[in-house]
Amino acid sequence: MTTPAVQVDRPAPAFSLMGHTGTAVAPLADYAGRSVLLLFYPFAFSGICTAELCGIRDDLGSFANDEAQVVAVSCDPWFTLRAFAADRGYDFPLVSDFWPHGEVSRQYGVFDEDEGCAGRGSFLVDAAGVLRWAQVVPDDTARDLAELRSALAAI
Repeated sequence: MTTPAVQVDRPAPAFSLMGHTGTAVAPLADYAGRSVLLLFYPFAFSGICTAELCGIRDDLGSFANDEAQVVAVSCDPWFTLRAFAADRGYDFPLVSDFWPHGEVSRQYGVFDEDEGCAGRGSFLVDAAGVLRWAQVVPDDTARDLAELRSALAAI
């Protein structure tokens, strides 16, 4: 995994990626005025990733509301993300960092060069576009959704 290129209390890198619906998503611009919780994850349909995103789906009001939006980012092609969202009923943006492969994951310092995928990183960007909280956990470890809720509540 690369060294995080982003720092808390500094502007977060803006980006635009293809979303699972087939349209571009630019989280920091599209959700301006709201906090954005960026969740990088290794692979669609994998066990831990699916369980985490299902946990978000099942308590979506805690993560996506008038004050915040959750956006999940992987290096899977957007067609895969479309199938993943439809299969699991995800009603939040899944975006594809497929090409140039892992470019945004690299900007956030979570691209795993050995595996060719995004690592399990969480980044909370405030309404002004400033990174306020970040956490990276090993790929084989589920992130703690209570910690995500606490980070959102703190800003």
